[in-house]
Amino acid sequence: MTSQGHLDPTLPADVRADLLARQMTTLEKCYQLTAVPPWWLVTADGSDPDGIDDMLGNAPGHIAGLMVDDPAQLAGLVGRLQHTSVTRTRLGVPLLLHGEALNGYMSGGHMVFPTAIGLAATWSDHLVREMADLIRRQMRRVGVRQALSPNMDVALDPRWGRVHESYGEDPYLCAAFSVAYTRGLQGDDLADGVIATGKHFVGYGLPQGGINLSGAEIGPRTLRDLFAYPFEAAIQLAGLRSVMNSYSDLDGVPPGASPEVLMDLLRGTLGFDGFVTSDYTTIEHLVDRQRVAADPAEAGRLAIAAGLDTENPIPYGYGHVLAGEVERDAVDPRHVEAAVRRVLRAKFELGLFENPYPAESIDVRSVASEGTELSQELARRSVVLLKNDGILPLAPDTLNLAVIGPHADAVALQFPTYTYPAWREMTLFMSSGGLGNAVGVDAGMAGWNSAALPPMSTEALVRERHGARSLGEVLAGSARVVVEAGSTLTRDLSEEKFERAIAAARDADVAVLALGGASLWFNGERTEGEASDSADIALPAVQARLAEAVAATGTPMVVVLVQGRAYTLPEAVRNAAAIVVTSYGGPFGPQGVADVLFGRTNPSGRLPYSIPRHGGQVPVYHHQKAGSGYRNPLPPSVDRHYLDMEATPTYPFGHGLSYTTFKLSGLAVDEQIDMDGAASISATVTNTGDRDGATVVQLYLRVNTSGVTRPAQQLGGFARVELAVGQARRVTFRVAATQLGYTNLARDFAVEPARVDCFVGFAADDRRLEGSFDVGGEARTLKSAERSFLSEVTLG
Repeated sequence: MTSQGHLDPTLPADVRADLLARQMTTLEKCYQLTAVPPWWLVTADGSDPDGIDDMLGNAPGHIAGLMVDDPAQLAGLVGRLQHTSVTRTRLGVPLLLHGEALNGYMSGGHMVFPTAIGLAATWSDHLVREMADLIRRQMRRVGVRQALSPNMDVALDPRWGRVHESYGEDPYLCAAFSVAYTRGLQGDDLADGVIATGKHFVGYGLPQGGINLSGAEIGPRTLRDLFAYPFEAAIQLAGLRSVMNSYSDLDGVPPGASPEVLMDLLRGTLGFDGFVTSDYTTIEHLVDRQRVAADPAEAGRLAIAAGLDTENPIPYGYGHVLAGEVERDAVDPRHVEAAVRRVLRAKFELGLFENPYPAESIDVRSVASEGTELSQELARRSVVLLKNDGILPLAPDTLNLAVIGPHADAVALQFPTYTYPAWREMTLFMSSGGLGNAVGVDAGMAGWNSAALPPMSTEALVRERHGARSLGEVLAGSARVVVEAGSTLTRDLSEEKFERAIAAARDADVAVLALGGASLWFNGERTEGEASDSADIALPAVQARLAEAVAATGTPMVVVLVQGRAYTLPEAVRNAAAIVVTSYGGPFGPQGVADVLFGRTNPSGRLPYSIPRHGGQVPVYHHQKAGSGYRNPLPPSVDRHYLDMEATPTYPFGHGLSYTTFKLSGLAVDEQIDMDGAASISATVTNTGDRDGATVVQLYLRVNTSGVTRPAQQLGGFARVELAVGQARRVTFRVAATQLGYTNLARDFAVEPARVDCFVGFAADDRRLEGSFDVGGEARTLKSAERSFLSEVTLG
């Protein structure tokens, strides 16, 4: 007999979790922590697969990797999975299904938004909250209640191929967007929300050599004060319910096997009380890659003791293996008990026991169009105008344009890793034998994919399902256009095709050179992506040669850089009449660029990363510590840090131009605050040009404390302000003293008496308004719950 007390919805979730866990066998507990692929419990046509009874006897807790082309089909499969688990397992525990949702729910038939670095370039965190709210409703509709998003990594090395999945180089900006996403996804009440999963905890954005999965040599202060900042902000301000471990190692220990990281730092210091989701095959990595465990049993013992609550995507060190270790007294059962209760509590908080099923009917056509206007607006706002000698905006209908380069006629390249089109291409490649040992490959994948994913090229998919068009196509709506690739991303085309591109440029009024990169998983021509890192961050040589040849024609050149990370730029690009940067913008990325080029949109995007002059400068992020890097004072009679070039970036963090001009004036700063107070810093921003437009007012701080080297400057607030011609608004930042905390000389996290220098400008190197204030009183040690993370901003 089983007790039904856990089904009482009036009881608190933790009480219900305890009542249910008490009824579970050791094996059921160990499988409640384990994911399985959908084809272990259902075939693509909804029938039972072979061996299902044995798997139902284990009662797995999670489903990994359920994605199909059609939302209605997806909902039907989810409903079948839940019905099977609820009615055919001993205790009837519903499954928790997860999916990726970095910039749109990554399953067929759902809207794609600009990739995360493009979202960050908008400096519009409120729109990202709106995006995440839509993702919440879409995922709940199909019965998927956990998103393996957002990416909260602070990305400091542009060699790393996953920069575009992040919100960039600044911990404050990453925190603002992480909080916004988490709030939108989880909602006001998790019973109507979807669990957000912050990843990758922690320090994943600074791998050695820029190589994915590599160790991160990061000191404890930097780990706590910089890399943990977005996670901590999302925990404290938005109630983040899940965190995913990093693949790297910290101080020689993989986070997935580190109690110091997952228990002491995450739970003890940061106050996290949700569950830790393993990144895929984390426990296998402990054996096969990092060599810290001899076999699955030892890996499982290390992971469960460290506080890794779940295993994805299939059982390896958990499930039967972990149960066997518990039975032979090799594992403290309290570790399993704690993990099971955390997972069950999440299921109760989500309301899965009251309603585990997806919506009964889904209008596929209306689902596909949801978020169209939001995706378009985010694409427009993500475009950054780096340089303009006056050539932009272009006059429509009077130009002959040559649109040249690998992005001139590309459509699919706007859909990077962690969008459904790229995932679909990769998984079909994998299941056809393209990769013998890729992450997540399972013997049943090929059969499932052949039934669930009918053959269709990525190009056809994004055109037919998303209405995507290339840059050349959208520009043709406003000018006479000739399109020539000239080269691929990394390879020469034939001499004839190259010469055709140069001839097109020579005959045009303006050459639009569409250059940049591409992000794919483990397949195809690419310059970025997961496991796609670069030692040389220069724009690929073939594109540099193309730029030089186009420049040599003398035709005015506008460069459009499609990129998810910083590339160093050849002279021909730097000398172009105008440079525009955009990210992988999804279906409306090229249209967003076209709207900027022709002045239908006044550009307002700002860089979420610094663009170095040369790869040898890396790292070159703006918040380098005082006395380090290009923040190092020059010795007497030395005029620059390097012998061969300046050490400053080509373009700094926060940089971006407009077709109008803005002025900042009237700085006012409180002179003194105490440890419980907040400083008010205000300035007036005025549109002094002849066009309506938007700018981003940025506040930077330098906290002059004692004994520990601090950042030379740190972002302390920002406000995107829309202004009509001649309009002025007062922007006020309210910075609490508790926002200025750090790990001090005694290794306490504290706010201390200090002089705080501040400046307000339009970029990280723009010090047009400078002031300071004093924080007085006795030093105050802060718990995580006592911290402030984001300044309050008001517009007058």
